[in-house]
Amino acid sequence: MASIILKNCQVCNSSAIQAVTQIKDHSITKETFELHKCMECGFLFTQNAPEESESGRYYQSEDYISHSNTSKGLVSRLYHVVRDIMLGRKYKLVNSLGSNKNLLDVGSGTGYFLNFMKQKGYATSGIEIDEKAREFSKKQFGLDVNTPEYLKTGGITQKFGYITLWHVLEHLYDPNAYLQKFHSLLDHNGYLIIAVPNHACFEAKYYGTYWAAYDVPRHLWHFTPETLEKIAVRNNFKLIEKKMMPFDPFYNSLLSEKYKNSTLGLLQGFTIGFVSYLKGLINVNKSSSVIYVLKKD
Repeated sequence: MASIILKNCQVCNSSAIQAVTQIKDHSITKETFELHKCMECGFLFTQNAPEESESGRYYQSEDYISHSNTSKGLVSRLYHVVRDIMLGRKYKLVNSLGSNKNLLDVGSGTGYFLNFMKQKGYATSGIEIDEKAREFSKKQFGLDVNTPEYLKTGGITQKFGYITLWHVLEHLYDPNAYLQKFHSLLDHNGYLIIAVPNHACFEAKYYGTYWAAYDVPRHLWHFTPETLEKIAVRNNFKLIEKKMMPFDPFYNSLLSEKYKNSTLGLLQGFTIGFVSYLKGLINVNKSSSVIYVLKKD
């Protein structure tokens, strides 16, 4: 299998990078991947990840919930309950910003967010790499969802008031190129809304290599608020605000306990998740996952 060896940091372009740990793909293949760190800006990333053309097999599992729509198991059922609650919260955030009502959701999965926004009066479009998820969103909701090639080849000509990526940027193989593309597609008063895991949170430090949100090799990039803002500024965005994702510490902790084969997984997962939730509530920079509202600079 061909793999990618990065020589420079995606955030600051420094060549001062070194290996810091190894992480197992706990959920699907059980393969091991190295995490490397930029010694200049602190950015953490997955080294020796598969080439994009060969990455599909790392998503081929019912355990990959956002693509499969499965409700098997406690974690999956909780995911769907949380998803439904978060739809309203995401709508309130988007609607409070006051740009035009054209919305592009990149990594739209099975389309629940796009459909919710469509019902609220937004003109919605989606980009989704997984064929089954893409077809589900079309058949179930009648949504306009295209492949990433449509985005890359200039098929989109309209300007958007909002472009959203809910736990997607960490999967994209060329984040700088994508951010530049998003910048060009946004209206002059448009917003880019990105949600990504934060490895500076409490439960990431607690679980170490078992932390579920490392999710190698599907997660290529591992952000903190500091490094996310740096890559945003590099691509001519300015940070407007940050918000915590309140349910992620519980979800990540429960899944991490599953990976550890813990005998007290449910209790321990909720306990660690609650501690991490409280720390994120006090300081958003310590949240398990952070929502970043960015605007064209």
